Amino acid sequence: MRYLLDTHSLIWFLEDDKRLSITARDIINDDNADIYLSIVSIWEMAIKISIDKLKLSQSLKQVIDILEQQSITLLSVKPVHILAVVSLPFEHRDPFDRLLICQALVEDMKFISNEALFLRYGVDRIW
Repeated sequence: MRYLLDTHSLIWFLEDDKRLSITARDIINDDNADIYLSIVSIWEMAIKISIDKLKLSQSLKQVIDILEQQSITLLSVKPVHILAVVSLPFEHRDPFDRLLICQALVEDMKFISNEALFLRYGVDRIW
């Protein structure tokens, strides 16, 4: 099974934050699960770090290194993901989330996120 992490899911996993559901934590720790993180999430974290909206206990470079150690695969942005944004209903304004939703839909991945609003888009959300 393939899973796409929402940005907050990765952050909460790395920071051992109790807001991450037990189900999500178990999936991320499952050696048989194929876990992906979009490069969009790395970009989002970089922007938030640069404007002091996000503080992590390690550098962004260390986060990227941890992804490899955890066997979390980076998902590139493909033209088909961007084209899918055009037809996505405008229920949610966050541009990062909109692209993540399209990636989950196009790539047929389960989306690990606490955002119930994403269900309106037909995303197979796990929490």
